[in-house]
Amino acid sequence: MSLIERHWQQPRLWLTVLLTPLEWLFAALAALRRAAFRYGWLASERLPVPVVVIGNIHVGGVGKTPLTLALLHSLRQQGVRVGVISRGYGGQHRQPTAVLPDSDPAQVGDEPILLAAAGVPVFVGRDRVAAGRALLAAHPDVQLILTDDGLQHYRLARDLEVVVVDGARGFGQRHLLPNGPLREPLRRLQQVDALVINGRQQGRVSLPAHLPCFAMSLAPGALYAVAEPGRLAAAADFAGRKVVALAGIGNPWRFFASLREVGIVAERELVFPDHHVFTQADLPTDADAVIMTSKDAVKMRHLNHDKLWVLPVEAHLEPDLAAWILARQKAMNGR
Repeated sequence: MSLIERHWQQPRLWLTVLLTPLEWLFAALAALRRAAFRYGWLASERLPVPVVVIGNIHVGGVGKTPLTLALLHSLRQQGVRVGVISRGYGGQHRQPTAVLPDSDPAQVGDEPILLAAAGVPVFVGRDRVAAGRALLAAHPDVQLILTDDGLQHYRLARDLEVVVVDGARGFGQRHLLPNGPLREPLRRLQQVDALVINGRQQGRVSLPAHLPCFAMSLAPGALYAVAEPGRLAAAADFAGRKVVALAGIGNPWRFFASLREVGIVAERELVFPDHHVFTQADLPTDADAVIMTSKDAVKMRHLNHDKLWVLPVEAHLEPDLAAWILARQKAMNGR
C-alpha cells in the first residue's frame, strides 16, 4: 500500500496540508465538468436501448465486476438479451473493440475478458457512446446495456445509476483525490438510483436513506487450474503445501481473506498494482502452488506454469437487483 493510500485511511497532517490545494483543484474541475453536462454546455448522447451504469465514487476495487457478472447471469435467466460496454482499462485499443473470452488482455483490458466469458456481447472503448453504438450494430438484438464503471463518463446518457460501496472501507476520510479516495463528493450519492453495499458495513457509513439498498456478499467458488480450467481442486488438496497468494486487483486484502475463509493458509501474500501486466519473473519459483484471482488469471494464460490456481468468487445479492432494474425500467417505459 502506497503512502497516499495509507493517508486515505489514516490521515497525516503534513500530507493533508500538501494535498489540499490539489484536492480543491480536482473538485473545481470535476464540478465544472458535471455542470457542463447538466446545463447542456456539453452534450450527453443516448443509446437506443436502456443503459444501466454500475459505478463507484471510491477509487480501487469495490466489487463492480463480480456484481456485473451476477447481473448478467440473472438478467439472462429472466430472458433479457444484455450486452456490456467498458473502458477496458489497461488495454491498447483506440477504437471500439469487440471482446472475446480469448482476447488479448494487453489489447482490451483484463476485466472485459471475464465479462465476455459469461457469453454476452462485450465492447470496450474510451468513448463509451461509440462502444455502445458498435455493440448494437454488431448485436442489434441486445435489449439492455450494462456499463462496467462509467459513473463519471457523463457523455453517455444513462437510465439508471447503481453505485457500489465497499462496506469495510467505506469512504476513507471522505476527501477527494488526491487527498482522499473519492472521485466525486459524497453528495453525488443523492443523485443515483440505488446502492449496493459489498460486505458487512464496519463503522459508520452515512448513506442516503431514501435510496434502495442491496446487500452483496462474495462467495468463493471451486479452485481450478489456470492451465486447465476443467481441473478442479479442494482447499484440503493444498494442506501441507507451500502456497503463495497473489493479487493484482484494487483490494487484494479481500481476496486474501477469501483464501483464509476456505481454509487455505498462504505462506506469503504478494500484492501487485491493479491491472498489473504479469511476466514469468513475477511468479515465485519456490512455491508448490500460486493461487490468484480470476482477473489476474486472464493475464497468466501465456505463462507456462502448472502451479497456478484460481479461487473465483461469485456475488450474491439481497434482494434481487436484476428484478428491481427490470421493474424500474418497466415503470419508466410506462410513463
